[in-house]
Amino acid sequence: MKQEYRDLILQQCGAKRGYGQIVKVHLDGCPFRWLHWYQNYSTNDGCRMPACLAACSYGDKQLIVLEDLDVVGFNQRRTSVRDAEMRACISWLAHFHGLFLGVVPEGLWPVGTYWHLETRPDELDAMDDSQLKAAAGEIDRILNECRFKTIVHGDAKLANFCFSGSGQGVAAVDFQYVGGGCGMMDVVYLMEEIEENQLEKKVPSLLDYFFTELRASVTKQVDFAALEKEWREMFAWTDFHRFLLGWMPGHQKINRYTKQLTKEMLRKLKR
Repeated sequence: MKQEYRDLILQQCGAKRGYGQIVKVHLDGCPFRWLHWYQNYSTNDGCRMPACLAACSYGDKQLIVLEDLDVVGFNQRRTSVRDAEMRACISWLAHFHGLFLGVVPEGLWPVGTYWHLETRPDELDAMDDSQLKAAAGEIDRILNECRFKTIVHGDAKLANFCFSGSGQGVAAVDFQYVGGGCGMMDVVYLMEEIEENQLEKKVPSLLDYFFTELRASVTKQVDFAALEKEWREMFAWTDFHRFLLGWMPGHQKINRYTKQLTKEMLRKLKR
């Protein structure tokens, strides 16, 4: 790292030495929206993320210095989780979506996530499921025109959550796909981490928990009954299923549960 970058890091954190104690993200051609997120948006203890200690540009180079989450207690990573840890992640999403409910994603992706239809024309063309393929545009429209929009993390998988030692506390990282949208886009993506044979059993209670936490995180002025009714429509999961079918038809996340859910959503569209 160039000396001028090192000096900047030391200046911002007040350290004399010990670069290993500082989280350094030195990205060549860092997406502007990612930089804009860390510079201009902040969360609270209910949806913790690393604080931005410094961010600047040097020509075509960009430098972001982020808080070290390990040092502040989020030093655990998970490839699989217990129910309590999954609920901690669900709670994080609920507080995040509640915090940014109705906020215009200024400077971010107009639509968050990496799988929404506009960004995946090749995957749509590759789909064999003609019925879902024909309905893809309508599903995308329903999601994009939802009444209750928020800011979504965009890549809310387990790998992007840092856990406390007890597993009860979480913080999230990697906001490269952060943007506007329906909060269920994050929720269903996270729940895809659940083992296939547990989905039918666990999803209903996790959804109930999400909406309980979301209700607690929004103001009383929000028509919560209308919000919950709109978001409980599982078009977001059908949309992600559409992406997987076009991207990798043999993906393990294409399973009996998601296929059945997609059939139900397609029948609903025909009513």
